[in-house]
Amino acid sequence: MKYVKPINLFHDLLKTNNLGQGRLLGLDVGHKYVGLAVSDPSNKIASPLSVLVRKQSNICLMAKDFQCLISELSLTGFIVGYPFDNQRNKPEAVQVKLFVEDLRKTGKLEGLRYTYWDERFTSKSVELLLKPLNLHPVHSKTILDKFAAVGILQGYLDQMYRKLKSEE
Repeated sequence: MKYVKPINLFHDLLKTNNLGQGRLLGLDVGHKYVGLAVSDPSNKIASPLSVLVRKQSNICLMAKDFQCLISELSLTGFIVGYPFDNQRNKPEAVQVKLFVEDLRKTGKLEGLRYTYWDERFTSKSVELLLKPLNLHPVHSKTILDKFAAVGILQGYLDQMYRKLKSEE
């Protein structure tokens, strides 16, 4: 796994997308779950995909799950939600970095590129939308994580297309 700047990942994606392949996976990394969202083949719309259970002991299994998703969905990169603010040592920020580092150490995702994207307020916005539905807490949590990942990935895609238009 290799970190690249958000705009560089997008430019590379556009190059591979001209060949008809290459999608992105959005990740909302939490203490217990990792919410996943995937872009459509044209990389304009993010959709919820699933939730993976996160444990320190299952990082190799998660890496294998990611390998399968990479192959099945023609993924070329990950957009990892990160709480950008002035407190880089917040537990949420540290856990995201540790998760990515643990995945990288497995060696199973070589060649995959990733970048971080601001995830502030994604979970809170989804939480406010779900509250009136009075869902069971477990069901609500998995929906929350998936749609927070959608918010992260869609925010990235929208911003990159805006930047692309302003460059033209």
